[in-house]
Amino acid sequence: MTARSGAPEAQDAGIHFPSLAVALALMVAGTLDPRLLADATGRADHALATTVFWAMSAGFVRGVGFVPRTAWIRWLLSGWACAGALLLAALIRFAR
Repeated sequence: MTARSGAPEAQDAGIHFPSLAVALALMVAGTLDPRLLADATGRADHALATTVFWAMSAGFVRGVGFVPRTAWIRWLLSGWACAGALLLAALIRFAR
């Protein structure tokens, strides 16, 4: 961290291809077949959609190399948060 601003160092920034790939895959899958975000009755599964959109958002933010300065936002939109939200989405999808 830099002493002045508390922001992450420049070495932390840069394109993060795994997060970007996850975000792009979720975007394409959700666009091509929105039924993936629905439950068995065809109604929107809001818990699943929320976790998928969190994973996609975190993937895009971290994937393009943006690292927020605020610690809790940095954690919420990190590559690890992307992976965790994706895992949570899979658990929600296959638990029902």
